[in-house]
Amino acid sequence: MFRTALRNVLAHKARLLMTVLAVMLGVAFVSGTLVFTNTISGALQNSSAKGFDHVDVAVTPEFQEAEGDKVGEQPELTQALVEDSASVPGAASAIGVVSGFTAVADKDGDLIGDGWSTKGGNYWGEKDPRYPLTDGRAPKGEGEILIDSKTAGRTGYGVGDTVRMSVDGPVITPKVVGVFTTDDGSVAAGGSLTLFDTATAQKLFGKAGTYDEIDVKAKDGVTQAALKAELDKALPKDLVETTTAEKLADDQAEAIASSMSGMKQGLLVFAGIALFVGTFIIANTFTMLVAQRTKELALMRAVGASRRQVTRSVLIEAFVVGVVAAVTGLLAGIGIGAGMRALMSSMGEVVPDGPLVVSAGTVVAALAVGVLVTMLAAWLPGRRAAKIPPVAAMSSVHAQATTKSLVLRNTLGALVSAAGIAVVLAATTMGGSDGQAPMGLGAVLLIIGVFILTPLLSRPLIAAAAPVLRLFGVSGKLARQNSVRNPRRTAATASALMIGLTLITGMTVMAGSLQKSIDKMASAAIEADYVVSMANGNWLSPDVSEKLAGADGVTAVSPLRNSPARIGGDTEYLTGVNGSTIGELTDLKVEQGAFEVGGTEVVVDGDTAKENGWKAGSAFTVAYEDGEKQRLTVAGVYEGNDMLRGIMVDNSVLTPHLTDPVDMQVMVKMSDGASSAAKDSLQQALDTNPAIKIQDKKDISNEIAKMFTLMLNMLYGLLAMAVIVAVLGVINTLAMSVFERSQEIGMLRAIGLDRKGIKRMVRLESLVISLFGGVLGIGLGVFFGWAAGELMGSTIATYELVLPWGRMGVFLLLAAVVGVLAALWPARRAARMNMLQAIKAE
Repeated sequence: MFRTALRNVLAHKARLLMTVLAVMLGVAFVSGTLVFTNTISGALQNSSAKGFDHVDVAVTPEFQEAEGDKVGEQPELTQALVEDSASVPGAASAIGVVSGFTAVADKDGDLIGDGWSTKGGNYWGEKDPRYPLTDGRAPKGEGEILIDSKTAGRTGYGVGDTVRMSVDGPVITPKVVGVFTTDDGSVAAGGSLTLFDTATAQKLFGKAGTYDEIDVKAKDGVTQAALKAELDKALPKDLVETTTAEKLADDQAEAIASSMSGMKQGLLVFAGIALFVGTFIIANTFTMLVAQRTKELALMRAVGASRRQVTRSVLIEAFVVGVVAAVTGLLAGIGIGAGMRALMSSMGEVVPDGPLVVSAGTVVAALAVGVLVTMLAAWLPGRRAAKIPPVAAMSSVHAQATTKSLVLRNTLGALVSAAGIAVVLAATTMGGSDGQAPMGLGAVLLIIGVFILTPLLSRPLIAAAAPVLRLFGVSGKLARQNSVRNPRRTAATASALMIGLTLITGMTVMAGSLQKSIDKMASAAIEADYVVSMANGNWLSPDVSEKLAGADGVTAVSPLRNSPARIGGDTEYLTGVNGSTIGELTDLKVEQGAFEVGGTEVVVDGDTAKENGWKAGSAFTVAYEDGEKQRLTVAGVYEGNDMLRGIMVDNSVLTPHLTDPVDMQVMVKMSDGASSAAKDSLQQALDTNPAIKIQDKKDISNEIAKMFTLMLNMLYGLLAMAVIVAVLGVINTLAMSVFERSQEIGMLRAIGLDRKGIKRMVRLESLVISLFGGVLGIGLGVFFGWAAGELMGSTIATYELVLPWGRMGVFLLLAAVVGVLAALWPARRAARMNMLQAIKAE
């Protein structure tokens, strides 16, 4: 039986090629995902591990929880604590660490790297062991900096050059006095690291006389645990905590693995979709192969083969196909993993350097997935093959599906579909995350139910195309009859395309609807012409709003400041605004009272008011960051949204209680509205600072929607894999269908149907099947997009369903193109058949 199975594989090389390709694509996706995520994770972990080479124990401030009227705060690490740490037994040295955001412009004035990866820090003393100098000397004073060697190489900056940069808004122009090397992963990935002397770093990062961390190095022979124990004895336990470098490295590795797991799971979901679609093709292929070998299998039964042996022979074929597909898929996946890393780097994403990681787990996963998926998909056809009675060897007639089995299938499909619809509808009534799991379950049930029902649905939907097919004469009529001749096969072929288009359409509906809701949110909440903020979302210096207020054409300015406070024993965040102008700069719907901010009068969003039982006229006591208390009155309650919400207080009241006043953003109104000239005026007022973003309402909307657009484009690329697999499925089905109907095609040729007519018949059959799958996929996608929108609408007040008719038309056209392209080879093969040989074929 083993030799027979191998012979059958070699005898049907062309027919099994499509199955190998389908499995290979899925395996390539799985192994590519694992290679990519393991490579990035490994590079990040190696980079972070190198970062702990110059520290044995790290001393960090221990956050003091809020209590009573006291706001939670971070203790300060002073110079005295650095000296105490250096003097404990077993300590060789202690370094005070200061870090923050720095934006460095290249020689063209553009920001170097990504906003999140452009960092700054302090250089300790004359020779900092963390940052070996390759050129120049240590920085001294506010006008001197060091830059990392990779930034120097990328930008052409060297010792003696002047650099334009910013820390919290205003532009500064220090001189480069040295270049150093570093193992920092962000720098390796395209970011930058700028170092100041310690006093300057403390001043620029708002940490005068204090540090973010103290790194202690142990003497030779002293373990990290022993040094930690000594530090715990010497330092105040209620203010600081100590952590060994080994623990820091382990925690960092765990955090990196955790952050990568989301991406890995997301990519593996789409690999699973490709494999799921491929399963239909494999099952379809083996079903047709078994049907074509009815006589052969029945004859094997007649000469003594048992049912188990027949099933085993089919599974052996599947095993061979699976191994070949898994090995080729693994090799392709390694290439995909390398390609994904290169693609992310080219898009400006932070991708650390490191070798390509192909772990044993990746190899095992690829082989297991390829072989198991193929064998599972072939098991049911193999089981059916075993049931072929020996008498079938005499008649060459394989038993067709009985009416009873079709009724059972349709009943099961209807029940599963109804259950899926009911669960999805129930999920739409739930709030936020509570409805996500039921929604997913309902979607899976509905897709499975529709797949079971596709043989039943194929007849009426394909019949609807009859009037169009009649225009093609005999070829069109034959194509329609061939499409419904074997509903199960048509269903399995169309389902592969249906699943891909369901996901694409659903995602497109959600993305379009979210974009619309974000546009409405921005236009409904903001009357300001521009919103000014840091490129990385960091804090702005108060100097920025002062400079903007003096710019040409500016009529109103309001900085937005954020500060924690204690109200009724709970921590609430106050938003400081310019009370005299905030009404001009926002357009928030007032639910109660008046939108007036000034003195002790504040405005509160509806959710906060409801939580605290406030209404217009209510008064409450607030304990500020500095511990002082004040009685405030609610002048009005407004309808908040994701852009503006919370308790708005006049800055003249809030700022005196802040130890370090900084702004989240600044809202600006221009006399002539938003224009290129107005934007230029604001940029000039800020010295054309590369670290600052000046955005109008459309820019804000586009930035928020950018993540959805990027995700959608990634999904299109990922789901293209499923569509490619679906194309292979259509080609496979048509090729085998042509082979099965060789005698019939020969007869058609003999009675006068020319080669063009045969080609047209096969192409129209493929087109009808593909459009059938496309219609089902788009219909399900719209339903899922609507349902997901209803779920999101519970958290996004401005959500509105948008049906992208244009894109849905493109998707339907895509399905038609799939049908036409998939039919090229089978149609050509059918037309080139020798009619006499075809008539004699069995």
